[in-house]
Amino acid sequence: MNKLRNATFISLALLLQCWNLNAQNHRFVDPMIGSEGLGNVFIGPSCPYGMIKPGPDNDLNANSGFTTDMTKPIYGFSQVHVSGTGGGAKYGNVSIMPISGDFETIKQESLRENEKVALGYYSALLKKWNIQTEITTSDRAAFYKFVFNSNTKNAIKVDLGRYLDESIIPDGREAQQFVGSQVEVISDTEVRGHTKVRGGWNNGSTYTVYFSAVFDQPFTNFSTWKGEQFFPNEKNQVDNGKKTGAMLFFESLANKTLNMKIGISFISSLKARENIDKEIPHWDFKKELTETQQKWEDLLQRVEVEKEASTEKKTMFYTGLYHTMLMPVDRTGENPLWENDSPYYDDFYAIWDTYRSSSPLITLLDPKREIDIVNAMLQIYKRDGYLPEARSGNSNGRTQGGSNAEVVIADAFVKGLEGINYKLALDAMMKDAMFPPGGNEEKEGRGGLVDYNRLGYVSTDYVRSGNRTLEYSYNDYCLAIVAKGTKRKGEYWRFIKQSDNWQNLWRDIEDNGSRGFIMPKDSNRKWVDSIQCAATNGKISYVPYSPLAQDWPNCVCWWCGVFYEASSWEYSLSVPHDVAMLIKKTGGNEAFKKRLNTLFDKEFYNVANEPSFLSPNLYHWIGRPDLSNDRIHLIIDKNYNSSRNGIPGNDDSGAMSSWLAFHMMGLYPNAGQSYYLINSPYFKQTVIHQENGKDFTIKAKNFSDKNKYIKSVLLNGKPFENAFIEHQDIVKGGVLEFEMGATPSKTWGTKQLPPSKSDEVIEE
Repeated sequence: MNKLRNATFISLALLLQCWNLNAQNHRFVDPMIGSEGLGNVFIGPSCPYGMIKPGPDNDLNANSGFTTDMTKPIYGFSQVHVSGTGGGAKYGNVSIMPISGDFETIKQESLRENEKVALGYYSALLKKWNIQTEITTSDRAAFYKFVFNSNTKNAIKVDLGRYLDESIIPDGREAQQFVGSQVEVISDTEVRGHTKVRGGWNNGSTYTVYFSAVFDQPFTNFSTWKGEQFFPNEKNQVDNGKKTGAMLFFESLANKTLNMKIGISFISSLKARENIDKEIPHWDFKKELTETQQKWEDLLQRVEVEKEASTEKKTMFYTGLYHTMLMPVDRTGENPLWENDSPYYDDFYAIWDTYRSSSPLITLLDPKREIDIVNAMLQIYKRDGYLPEARSGNSNGRTQGGSNAEVVIADAFVKGLEGINYKLALDAMMKDAMFPPGGNEEKEGRGGLVDYNRLGYVSTDYVRSGNRTLEYSYNDYCLAIVAKGTKRKGEYWRFIKQSDNWQNLWRDIEDNGSRGFIMPKDSNRKWVDSIQCAATNGKISYVPYSPLAQDWPNCVCWWCGVFYEASSWEYSLSVPHDVAMLIKKTGGNEAFKKRLNTLFDKEFYNVANEPSFLSPNLYHWIGRPDLSNDRIHLIIDKNYNSSRNGIPGNDDSGAMSSWLAFHMMGLYPNAGQSYYLINSPYFKQTVIHQENGKDFTIKAKNFSDKNKYIKSVLLNGKPFENAFIEHQDIVKGGVLEFEMGATPSKTWGTKQLPPSKSDEVIEE
């Protein structure tokens, strides 16, 4: 390595140290956690809920555009990404690449080295040309700093034809499809344009990303292109359905820095330029990085854990909070579909993943933000006709099970979030529950609703009939709770009864020593004992259907099984509103404990997926929170860590991370309901500094590796016997104090069990 390169990275290290002199919680964020294995996290810089997410792309089929594999060359730095998702990729638009020397082809790529990633910051040396690239960002504009070390000709390539998961197959499922692009050289320091793409995981309609890029010094000449042909000094390549871009040439840049700011917009390239001028009116990279880190610090400091906690635990925890707040994306004022000043959010990717723990974590730590998110959902309902489920690129377009925006709304309602029109929200929930989406049964709303409302379950005439029935039952419960609270007794009575519909698929059969499972029925109300596979070599085969059967993807398509991404063993425990009835149908407390033990001991439980998020906590409902504690800590200690492979499954917009963060605090929500389950924490003390100015402190006295069980609890100095706590008790502020011991308590958490619908008085 030459002296210049050494000096560059020594200087970089010193700068990072200086920037962190006053750092607190944000210095424990490691964006690389989850970058290997199944995590699929976005590793580039971002602001909280930031619209622009610039970062390196070296894998066209990776959901985040990135792999840590150092043998895969970077082909560009694009401005829009998602984090943690699975399935088909989305975005990867407006690719920027600094290059030196060879400009005869559009394709330019380089291996990287000395890669550095921190909160709000990315840097790497492009080895082929010895170009140092650094990136930081604001909410809607990014700041790039390039150091060219070549005496040959240097350039910045702006490629509007690159994006993730491109397919040459027309209308390929989950793949993105190119629609059009345009580039225009405005002056010797600015270039503008747009790219249009459709599809992706949500099979969405065309979305357009506009951009404006400005430089702190003029380019000496340029060449635009269309298709594969270059057009030297031609300023404009109009959108006629072909790929376009620009090569901007700079002379005399050896050992010098070139700065670039790039803004994006979903409205126009002029709006993109306005975003630059508004958010980054200067050319001070360090200043912008500091401002971005401060935005994160303002959020992360809302939770303060004990200083003596290990760096490993603090890194896992604060990175979990960070991942939770990357999505959904705040596009207020950037909605191309309708004009208003109301909040607009996009990239709910997907609510099926995030409603269980991500949304409740935002509600707890950033309630004003959650109010805006829910109001954005209601705007989408008013304008597009249905609440979002997996909205992306300004388009609804994918449901995996239920209409789970209803759970998010109910969660906000029961936790007392104000500033939301809950009457309008109830209308939106009713639309999901009463009107079939028609045509595309997976775009939005409730697919199979005709069956559900006629039979009381979704039959095998529809895919995902098992988990749809379970999820619609819980969606109905959430609807009923909002109806009750808004004095709509008729709707309350109808939907509280419908919330029992899961029982219509409860079959009294035995498997692995447990009785009773959610199993498929056909439209003639008959149990289905075998599933027809796709025809092979002209023959139709059948798979016997049992609680452990996995018909996808071996027999039917991934999307077409009775249950989505889990077995009946997992889903049959997914009745969050009525665990007491679930226990009764299972055969009582001992049978239920045996069932849970079998689930975990025989590894029927899948830590990497959301359907079983609540399952480790279910021991609470048989008065054994100590067993919940054991399971939760075993799961975390075995599957989570601070390494690059430290997230056990697709992070799914922060779902896996928020599950971890809650449990490390010693709490876990039952989303859509007003309480949190109490578990043994990972910290001796956690203080939640709330928006209302009131602190809520969780203390664990005598906590150690040996003293891992909660023996007794005090709430504000008074004995607290419940193994769950209401949201309003947290909002009011106070101290929740655990007395920890080496053996489980025989009394705490055994008298008053967490709520269940069948224990409630149903109002007629």
